[in-house]
Amino acid sequence: MKILLAEDQTMVRTALASLLRLESDYHVDEAVDGVDAQKKLQESDYDVLLSDIEMPNLSGLELVQWAQQQQPNLRSVIITTFNRAGYIKRAIDSGVRGFLLKDAPINELIASLQRVCLGEQVISNELLLQALGERDPLTEKERKALRLASQGLSTQAIAEQLFIAPGTARNYLSEAINKLHASNRTEAARIAHQKGWL
Repeated sequence: MKILLAEDQTMVRTALASLLRLESDYHVDEAVDGVDAQKKLQESDYDVLLSDIEMPNLSGLELVQWAQQQQPNLRSVIITTFNRAGYIKRAIDSGVRGFLLKDAPINELIASLQRVCLGEQVISNELLLQALGERDPLTEKERKALRLASQGLSTQAIAEQLFIAPGTARNYLSEAINKLHASNRTEAARIAHQKGWL
């Protein structure tokens, strides 16, 4: 099995890659973030993309969505410390074949990867029930605007990043604030982040 492991935390990535190589006969390549993973996926074919969710430049979910279009036969698995309902729901909607927590034992991870390669979807019942509990009210455009706002960007800067008019950016942010019953964009971003919707 040929695996691409995308994880921005060096110690976590190298430890996980070493464990996978030690406990199995898998070939494991490492990517330092989502953008690096994109580059490696364009250069080579993999059986499994094993990706963290929260990474700079390109999140794990954005990477998975992109990878599904580029390599439809690639099986994507999210590995994360976050079991937020919003992440799980978006991961499933993105076509992820597995959603695993980083605190799982290595033999459980290997067994899950084997099941994924056999065509199964591996998401624990507990996580699935959690994912079904709450619906993400944000549109993709509102999510992008809110994500940029959470980085401290002004409405003008958000508009430039998204190639839209400042008034449109303001509307996206207002809609997100209203949907999340927040008093401002900072609070809306905090709520969305806690729910795993950002």
